Amino acid sequence: MVAVIYSGSNYADWRLADKGRTVASFKTSSINPFFNDRKHITQLLNKNINLIHHAEEIKRIYFFGAGVLNNPLRDAVSESFASFFKYARVSVDHDMLGAAIACCKNKSGIVCICGSGSNAAYFDGKKIKDNNYGLGYVLADEGSGNWLGRQLIKAYLNETLPENLRKRFVKHYDADRRTLLEKVYHQRQPALYLSSLTEFYADNQNDPYIQNVLVEGFKLLINTYVAPLKRQHPDEEIYFAGSVAASFKTYVQQAADETGITISLILKEPINNLLTYYSSKN
Repeated sequence: MVAVIYSGSNYADWRLADKGRTVASFKTSSINPFFNDRKHITQLLNKNINLIHHAEEIKRIYFFGAGVLNNPLRDAVSESFASFFKYARVSVDHDMLGAAIACCKNKSGIVCICGSGSNAAYFDGKKIKDNNYGLGYVLADEGSGNWLGRQLIKAYLNETLPENLRKRFVKHYDADRRTLLEKVYHQRQPALYLSSLTEFYADNQNDPYIQNVLVEGFKLLINTYVAPLKRQHPDEEIYFAGSVAASFKTYVQQAADETGITISLILKEPINNLLTYYSSKN
């Protein structure tokens, strides 16, 4: 049996399969070694009935996750998994590689993640070419759910949010200034709160102001990260993966048109393509 996991910032998507047949499909809270230590990861595994039931049957694990930035963080995941899945070989890598395999399979391409966070890289068909892009929610994440949340809160607090949207925001959220700033600056993972505000964009995406923020955010993402990669690799196709890109596909496409690039695929969830890819290898 094989287990494939793709973990973003909000949750981890799991698929268990045996001889090409999906045995279990479920979500857990995210597994991000930048925020979660070995104890937390082990506790998460021990709480899931699907994993408890199939732990000894799983022989190969492929994990792709945000926060797998270096070997110590990679080891935190692999050692936690190895202690729980006694008979499994464990492979742990960054979510960008998972997105690239899901989009490109064995072909090369330019891959952009746009979900809670954002990132882009060149995939040569086997590995991701090193870059300095994944700078996180403070320094980067342009066009992502986190970035969109920041723009919304800033516009509200600076009183530049149009009145009709301001009223809806107050009605839908606890819009007290002190509370908003507390959530942004004192929560353990503020990017999760910020990215949750994409719900407001989805509910109001027919509003011209919201449409403009979406398009400008995606243009910023493309111009900052995707376009330079396209100039380096002019013959490569461009792929997007992630919930935000998929949810606002129309505006991603508009931003691409306005910046002169062509997107070959926008994939919401890499997990199913990853399962197909690795099931064929086991």
